[in-house]
Amino acid sequence: MRLRVPRLRRRPPAVAAPADDLTPELLARVRAIELRARRLVNTLFLGEYHAVFRSRGIEFDELRPYVPGDDVRALDWNAYARTGEPFIRRYREDRDLTVIFAVDVSASQFAGAAPQPKAALAAEIAAVLALAAIRNNDRVGLLLFAGTPQRYVRPAGGATHVLRVIREILRARPASPGTDLAAALQYLVGVQRRRATVFLLSDFLVSFDPAALRAAAARHDLIAVTVRDPVDEALPDAGILTIADAESGELVEVDTSSTALRDAYAARVRALDEQRTARFGQLGIDEIRAVTGEDYVPALLRFFKRRGAAA
Repeated sequence: MRLRVPRLRRRPPAVAAPADDLTPELLARVRAIELRARRLVNTLFLGEYHAVFRSRGIEFDELRPYVPGDDVRALDWNAYARTGEPFIRRYREDRDLTVIFAVDVSASQFAGAAPQPKAALAAEIAAVLALAAIRNNDRVGLLLFAGTPQRYVRPAGGATHVLRVIREILRARPASPGTDLAAALQYLVGVQRRRATVFLLSDFLVSFDPAALRAAAARHDLIAVTVRDPVDEALPDAGILTIADAESGELVEVDTSSTALRDAYAARVRALDEQRTARFGQLGIDEIRAVTGEDYVPALLRFFKRRGAAA
């Protein structure tokens, strides 16, 4: 059962289907995220990403004439025997890595009290990681899901493809009610046969089948990105409010000045988090936590440092 996520407003806005045309506003948002993500990748994350997500190996690239100062251990003695001239064997990294972003676009991703919705924060984090992947010649794919898997974009390379990924996340609206993490993971295991690095972005305010999580973690390198609004974890003391269930639209009047009510709400969220954290730990799934209105860069840097130390 999904935790009721409050929207601090009288009525929830209607959920609209994504428009086929690219509006100037959407293009401006895509461009703004792309520029910020590019700055972060260039200054902070490019080297960290390369160090953490290593290649599968190296492959031979070319022979070139020996130059004084070259490492003699790289000499190709077969070439020397044939030609009488010293040559150095050069290799290049064979990455062939695939990165998939599985992004929750259910109605709860647009709920909360902060000016920036969780969906926009998820798009920005995905943009940073996707640009780092593309700069390292990796391929990037996308799965959008709500109550069912909604859209799958096959992995590809190039900066233009990253812009498409950002655009798809920003324009997405839930085509089915609820949030089904298990269905999304099962779909991903079926469609992505080769091992991939999968970033699963959601607020994780819902219980889910551990068997689907276990199967996905066995097939792929699964990394959870928990994106929250402050009100997801603690109700404000703001008196009597009319709040809406983000998934069903049901309106409920609550007295947030009640300490018992606020404590019960926070306890329910903690219980979901403790259960999820325990499962992630059992399966070796790393987690990144981000909150709307707060800088997510330190969380990403801690993730890279943690993964680098464990490598």
